[in-house]
Amino acid sequence: MKTLSLETTKLLDKLYNLRGKDSVVLVEMDKQKEKAEKTLKRTTEEKGDLQDKIAKLETQYEELENQGEKLKEVLGGIDKNEFATVLDSLKINFDPEDLLEKVKENLPKTIDKVSNEQKNCEKELVAVEEEMNNAITTIQELGIRKDSAMANQDKLNEYFDLALNGKINITRDSITSLLEQFDFSEEEQREAAKILMFPEDSLFIYDSKLNNVDVAGKSISDVINEAKDAVIEDEKIEEEIIEPIEEVNIEESVAPEIEEEPIVEQAIFNPFVIEDIPVEENNEIFEDASNNESLEDYLTSLGFNYLEFSSQDLDELKNNFDKETMQKNVELIKEKNIDLDIFTDHASLLYDKELIEKIQILLNIGKEPIDIYLNPSILVKYTTEKLNNAIALLTSNGMDPKNVPLMAY
Repeated sequence: MKTLSLETTKLLDKLYNLRGKDSVVLVEMDKQKEKAEKTLKRTTEEKGDLQDKIAKLETQYEELENQGEKLKEVLGGIDKNEFATVLDSLKINFDPEDLLEKVKENLPKTIDKVSNEQKNCEKELVAVEEEMNNAITTIQELGIRKDSAMANQDKLNEYFDLALNGKINITRDSITSLLEQFDFSEEEQREAAKILMFPEDSLFIYDSKLNNVDVAGKSISDVINEAKDAVIEDEKIEEEIIEPIEEVNIEESVAPEIEEEPIVEQAIFNPFVIEDIPVEENNEIFEDASNNESLEDYLTSLGFNYLEFSSQDLDELKNNFDKETMQKNVELIKEKNIDLDIFTDHASLLYDKELIEKIQILLNIGKEPIDIYLNPSILVKYTTEKLNNAIALLTSNGMDPKNVPLMAY
């Protein structure tokens, strides 16, 4: 049976994930929608509380002004000497002139304080309403995007069904155009088109692995993982069968390094490949495993639970390991009060050397940290240069970038 390369297997993993209900695209949209709905609920409550507080402050302001003027008028019309006998007999220290001076001195300060508090609440209300409106817009746009994503998913499944049945009759451009909607790179688009147009080269092999496991009630990701596990078990059985033969035939004349050559260790990393891997490549694999451990320790020191990252994300972080950049990016996100799960959802942001600059650009045009948290894909989608170009384009078209939702960029 022809074997699959690691790159082909990863690409097919990604494609098959996009075919199921647990598609990373749909899951990400659901997570963003959940965040936006929580924001909408919170800001709706905050808006009501602020409106009540502003109404009370307005009433307090008016009463202070009206009652203060009346009190000054009353105190100014009292002659203390007219009540001297009563005040002395009752030993009451009542000095209307002193009280009048205190009222004149403190009343304006108190009124100003109430007025400033009201203005601050009104500013806060504007910010809360903007955050609430952004959440509403995000929810609405996610609904549209999800409908489009599901339509794209249906089309992708149609292409796969045609390919698996040997009836694929679509052009390469049709496939690449569809995959572009899933943010596939040009190289991935070309490779995926080749897989679908010539399924006998790899698709049939991959799909047969999935069909060897019970798929009832399981997501496609579960099925893929079980298929990989099944291949690993098969290779372990092969190893057990081979080892006795090797023990019978291997004598002292056989070089030790040949005995130690790990034929099947690579299955852990690429279960669909069952060909031998040279010793040199295995050494690199063990070195990578060592790096994995140090990466996990470092992620833990930054405040992450490394188990929240997928194995693919961990491989990606390992290949782009940069302590200084990772630490700076985490410190910035913490400083802006953005949840760290922005990294577990988008691992590439951890080693993005332009992340700080891109976030500052968005803050400079008036975006809030919550806008960035709800729409982190913009940080992945754009380089600094392209983000500046997108903002410049909006401005040249007469739009205020601050008022354009990030999802529309």
